[in-house]
Amino acid sequence: MKKVFRLRKRKDFNRTYKKGKSIANAFFVLVYRKSGLPVTRAGFAVSKKYGKAVSRNRIKRQLREIYRYRIPRIKDGYDLIFIVRKNARKIEFSKIENAVDDLLRKAQLYKETN
Repeated sequence: MKKVFRLRKRKDFNRTYKKGKSIANAFFVLVYRKSGLPVTRAGFAVSKKYGKAVSRNRIKRQLREIYRYRIPRIKDGYDLIFIVRKNARKIEFSKIENAVDDLLRKAQLYKETN
């Protein structure tokens, strides 16, 4: 995923946490807010309670790939943070995809299709 699509600075994360809206499902929480930038950026957060570094990094890699594939369909000008819940530990990739799609749909972040 290109740097321009990543949310990386602490101040950006904090601003999104404080001023953003949140939507959740069984596996993830999505915090999002309008940023006013020409692109949508995403960050990924996994608590140490989730597991060791190997499993935390694995779920982040999977989420980044799912997000990368959906970038063209997501509205521009938002900052997103995907927070992983503990019970996402043993789920299959396809269920992760469905959960992410569900969150993006609930937040109405997909572009309109004609």
